[in-house]
Amino acid sequence: MAEIGKLALSEKYAEAHKLNYRLSELHHQLFIEPNPIPVKWACYQLGLINFDTLRLPMTPLTLTGQIAVQKALKIADLQKI
Repeated sequence: MAEIGKLALSEKYAEAHKLNYRLSELHHQLFIEPNPIPVKWACYQLGLINFDTLRLPMTPLTLTGQIAVQKALKIADLQKI
């Protein structure tokens, strides 16, 4: 998102649009279950956080949600760091 902002401020609208399009499916899938559950799961999958456990009242991301978010991460070409 920061990169999209930088590109837009630099008037590189085509590049910003291309990056936004690449991330659009991920943006959609990160809200398929209550926030921040899918976001935290995606961050764990990307190696950005060390634990995938959540405090109540949050519950783990469902298997259906995991499949959808993982597919969206792949479409967005995001890899574990």
